[in-house]
This record gives sequence, structure tokens and C-alpha cells, in this order.
Amino acid sequence: MVIGAGLGGLACGIRLAARGLDVTVLEQEAVIGGRAAQIREAGYTFDVGPSLITMPWVLEELFTAAGQDLHQAVRLRLLDPFYRIAWHGESRSFLFNGDRSAMLEQIGQFSWADAARYDGFLAASRAIYEQAILVAGRRSFLRLADFLALVPAMLRLGALRSVDAFVGRFFQERHVRQAFGFHPLFIGGDPFRVPAVYAALAYLQIEQGVWYVEGGVHALIQALGSLLRAVGGRIETGSRVMRILTAGNRVRGVQLEGGEELAADLVVSNADAVTTATDLLGRPRPRLRSTMGCYLLYLGTRRSYPQLQHHTLLVGADYRGFITDVTRRERLSDDISVYVHAPARTEPGMATTGGESLAVLLPVPNLRAGMDWQCTSTELRERLLNELESPAGLGLTGLRSDIAFEAAWTPLDFRDRLGAVDGNAFAAEPILRQSAYFRTPNRDRQVSNLYYAGGGTHPGAGIPGVLLGAEVTSNLINSDLGL
Repeated sequence: MVIGAGLGGLACGIRLAARGLDVTVLEQEAVIGGRAAQIREAGYTFDVGPSLITMPWVLEELFTAAGQDLHQAVRLRLLDPFYRIAWHGESRSFLFNGDRSAMLEQIGQFSWADAARYDGFLAASRAIYEQAILVAGRRSFLRLADFLALVPAMLRLGALRSVDAFVGRFFQERHVRQAFGFHPLFIGGDPFRVPAVYAALAYLQIEQGVWYVEGGVHALIQALGSLLRAVGGRIETGSRVMRILTAGNRVRGVQLEGGEELAADLVVSNADAVTTATDLLGRPRPRLRSTMGCYLLYLGTRRSYPQLQHHTLLVGADYRGFITDVTRRERLSDDISVYVHAPARTEPGMATTGGESLAVLLPVPNLRAGMDWQCTSTELRERLLNELESPAGLGLTGLRSDIAFEAAWTPLDFRDRLGAVDGNAFAAEPILRQSAYFRTPNRDRQVSNLYYAGGGTHPGAGIPGVLLGAEVTSNLINSDLGL
């Protein structure tokens, strides 16, 4: 039995059902997807959560394991550029893609000395990807010894220093350093704190591309739901699990909101890892620090904004101070750095004719900060619209008057809709002492036949991390069952 039809729960269920297990996925919402939900209103479509695909081969392997072809189920389109990085008050911007000549040109407009070190950066980050990510991402790390065995390689690769420090070995110019070091933010990581193993995120995008799923990431979720059913699994929506039931030190099933008990030989929780421990198992709260939250503003506009790319990032003047305020000081920053997803740049049908479906993401402190989100949401909306419209920002002149549809999510939505502890947007913060062995394990260490999937367990958040984690978890189950 799988709790939660998010990406991790679906992927784990598919792999188990494909091996012949009787799989039921219980989802509390009316639709599947979890953090990869979707808003469809008034002719506009928005992905609530993830908006891009990297490492598409991980998805291809999942479909192959179930005897199907990913590319028959969904259409992936390679983006070019992957995104545009702009800086507040500056005319220069950086178009990030996978073409070496184009990237040297982009770096060169800021520093030709840094451009000369581009190949060195790729070689060093490639080594981290091949010797650390691909190795660690498919290992369970149930024992501390498994983690300690990896440390010498991590030290040799320089992967235990911070991402910013690693990137700074190759790029000294401020804009270039930020362009190659911001990627951990995609999984809720502070580039100035998380280990340099995440510096390889830039490399794998350059090497393997950044992809868009036609219809949005939620179209992939729907394809995974169909794939699960095709291999014999079941999905029951509107089924909220309130308790994981045990007998001694062994799982015996789950209890639903209405009191009904469902027996199960094993349980996989794709719910928030901390919520699983506290609410579903009645344990003390694990000593895991949640990631930042997000304020998400969804804007359906009557006209298009050609200055936007499919993905556009606007970096504020005090980028480091902004990140520190959000992640460590737990307060709103006077500065703003924001990400804008505009899928109608690639697929016009995501918005009404001639319009845009803009998802604007602002990292914010999570609920530990104790802010009044009723008032804060209104304040942030105005600040964001000012920044988006301003010539010093993205220059989307007249944006306010062009809005035809609007919605917003705050950390309260992540808590109340998704059960995310502290209203976190990306599960547990991916710092070293919350990685691998120190993260929620793929198999519970106290109760037999209890397993975990999703961004809160090893190897972590993000679509590739969650899919690799589902593979680790399903392999553990298969091994434990002797399959």
C-alpha cells in the first residue's frame, strides 16, 4: 500500500506493480500529483510545482521497467535557452543553454577570463555527477558505514565545500558565479550552505538539457497514473490516511479518516517525511530542518510578453542577503529575486489566445517565521507586480491591467493542502547533515515492512531525485521480499 499519489508514490507503485505486487495508492486529494498539481481556470493552465524536466533518462527507465515507452506517453521538448537570467537594474542578461560556443559568448560578456575556465568547471562537475550523484543516488545508505565510505571520494572531488565555493574556483565575476551557482534553489537549497555535490546540477542541465512536457508537468503525472493502472495498480483518491497501523515492530495496515482500517503487508509513505513520523506514526518530531517556503502568484494575462523566455530569473541586487534572510534569518528581505515560468512561450495553448500563464515564484521564509500570511500575501503581491512591471525589473509594462485570472499559494497552502511541515516547499533542507544516511531512510529503521518515497527521503527533492529514490525504495522492497 502506498500513501500519497505524488511523483514518488506513483513511481514506486509502478515499479512494484510491474514486479507483480498488488499495489493500491491512497491519495487524500480528488486528483493525483501532490506538489505537481495543476491549476486550470478561464483558459489558463499553470503547473503548481515543478515546471521543468532534467535527466529524462530516469523517466525513460521508469517507463521501460513497466514495459512502455515514455515518448509514446508524453511529448518532451528541449528548451533553448533553458532560461534567461536577468539582474535588477542591469541591461545585460545570461541565456543559459547547452551549446558550448553560445555559453562562452554569454560568459564572455561578463568576463573572458571566466569563459576560459568554463571547460574546467564542466570537467570538475562532471566528475561529481559521475562519481557521486550517480553512485549515491542509487544507494540506500541504511548504515552510517555506507555514507562514510563515500566521504573520501567526496573530499577528493571537492564536493563537501559549498556550491558557491566550488563554483568560485572557476568563476570570479559576480554575474557568472551566480549563473552557475543558483541551481540548488530548484530543490530548496541555499547555494552558500549546501554541499558542492549539487554543483553538478548545472552540469547535468548543460549535458542532458532542460525539457518541457507538453501540457505541463501534470501531464506527466497523468501519464504515470495511467501507467500504474496499466501494470495492475489501483489509485483511490479522496482517501486520507490518518494512521499507519503496526503490530509489535511490523506494519499491519493503515487507518483512514473515517476510521476504516485497511490491511497491508507493507506500506510506502509518500507523505511529507516529518508528517509521517509525527502524525501517522505518533513519534517525536525528527530533528530535520525544513526548507524555505514559496509564495506563488499565478497570473493569466490577456496579452503576451515577448521579453520573457519559457523560464526567466530576475536576480536582485543583494542576492546573498536575500537568500540568507529567507533561509537563515527567517524574515522577508528588502531585496527580491524571483523566477517566472511562462509555458505559453513554448506551448501557446497553455493560455488564452495571445495571452500568458505566468507562474511567479518567490522564495520566502517557511511558517517557523510566524508571519501573518493573510497580510503578507497582499504585501508580496504588490511588491512582485512592482518588480515585474518596473523597467529595472522585467519591464512587463501594464501587467496589472492585463490580468484576467489570478491565484496565489503561500506556505499555508503547502501545509494545509499537502501536509508539508512548516509549509515547506521542498521537504528537508539538503545540507550535508540532512543528506544520505542522515535523511529519512528509504526503509524505516524501527518498523519492518515500512518504507518511504518522495523528496523528504534519500536522495532528495526534485523530479530526478524523487524518481531515483523511488527506484532505491522499490529495490529494497524487492530484495526484502526475495523478488
